[in-house]
Amino acid sequence: MESAPVTANVESLSTEKSSKKKKVVAVIGGGLVGALNACYFSKRGFEVEVFEYREDIRQAKLARGRSINLALSVRGRQALGKVGMEEQIVSKGVPMYARMIHNLNGKQYSLPYGKKGQCILSVDRSNLNRELLSAAETYPNTKLNFSHKLLDWSPDSGTMTFLRDDGSKREIQADLIVGCDGAFSTIRKQFFRRTRFNYNQTYIPHGYLELTMPPRNGDFAMEPSYLHIWPRNTFMMIALPNLDKTFTCTLFMPFDVFEKITTGDEVIKFFEENFPDAIPLLGVDALKRDYFRIPAQAMVSIKCSPYHLGDKCVIMGDAAHAIVPFYGQGMNAGFEDCLVFDEIMNQFSEDFGAVLEEYTRIRVPDDHAIADLAMYNYIEMRAHVNSRWFIFRKYLDDMLHFVMPKTIVPLYTMVTFSRTRYHEVVKRWHWQDKAITNGLWFCGIMGLAGGSYLLFKYPPKIPDISVEQLQSRIMGLKWF
Repeated sequence: MESAPVTANVESLSTEKSSKKKKVVAVIGGGLVGALNACYFSKRGFEVEVFEYREDIRQAKLARGRSINLALSVRGRQALGKVGMEEQIVSKGVPMYARMIHNLNGKQYSLPYGKKGQCILSVDRSNLNRELLSAAETYPNTKLNFSHKLLDWSPDSGTMTFLRDDGSKREIQADLIVGCDGAFSTIRKQFFRRTRFNYNQTYIPHGYLELTMPPRNGDFAMEPSYLHIWPRNTFMMIALPNLDKTFTCTLFMPFDVFEKITTGDEVIKFFEENFPDAIPLLGVDALKRDYFRIPAQAMVSIKCSPYHLGDKCVIMGDAAHAIVPFYGQGMNAGFEDCLVFDEIMNQFSEDFGAVLEEYTRIRVPDDHAIADLAMYNYIEMRAHVNSRWFIFRKYLDDMLHFVMPKTIVPLYTMVTFSRTRYHEVVKRWHWQDKAITNGLWFCGIMGLAGGSYLLFKYPPKIPDISVEQLQSRIMGLKWF
């Protein structure tokens, strides 16, 4: 009973393709990167079909999947702008101009992200996904297919077999398969069957747990123009503002610490010791309840290469480079994948064979670089921001950037407020850090040498007083 509709599906796509001479692109995964990719390919005139194993998020009562708030920055904005979506998404985000650091003693101080006026945007993952799916659906050459689980596919013929929620199977054939199906990608499994595919997967020992900070007297409970951070060296909590005047608080902590907290009273005790100022804002009862609502979730970092198989398949987003969320670049890097691929399509006149090979060559070193930077930034966020040396260096970098804007550019500025390639960002960062550090050493040595010279040339006059008088004067000084 299944063979007839399967054959019909394959033939209908082939007939349509030959009559209209349009290539068929199958996007696997209807998440953020998949939905945006659908817009890009549809805009080019391809016949696009999106296949998502979940139900339509726009119809679901409860959206499944990750819900860490997202920070939209320049790379993501430019990718959205290319398909006319930037302003629509920006209008539904909350701008954050700086980090607000919450010390254990209750004191707070801010660290600006960039120049005056520069900000990142806190956006809601689910709403963004809905917007992108609806945008893709406005193209007449795009079809969205939900509750379609990919069972298998052929990298040689481009044939895919899906299982639908009614138990039936569907088979289609495409000229290009674009795998955007997340960190546990089904598309990527075929890559393991080929030689010379490199793959590395690392779970960090920390998990994350989300809590909600409700509005207070109808307004935000804290200043909304900041990404709030409670750094505690080996763990931390952050809070991002939402349009409904709530904050989404995310606790990042080693799993063994999570596992030691088993009762509501232990939760409150832990927060009293580490985040005392957050307790009245979260609410004691809500904190006891929400802490145990969902277990702490794991975070994985994935690196692989190449990103393509022949001229039939390419992987993007988390399927190619899942990264930990501490630089706020996971979504932005995934969106930039779409933009870079589109730029290469222009360069090679939509020749899939040439495009896919060039895409791998260009994108792999950049995605590996941002994966490493994301790991580094977790240490910075939970520990370095407590360091006076870190704060001094940040202000020094900002000052040097103001004086020499083309020579010295802070790391965060390059990553977040530019489209400088990630691997080039890392190279420049290391060069700048070495140059500034050497400069500080030079200034210190020159200052010491100068002081020694002045003491030698103009020695201080020693007062002609007794030892007892000198001791009396020293004891009388005001030391602080």
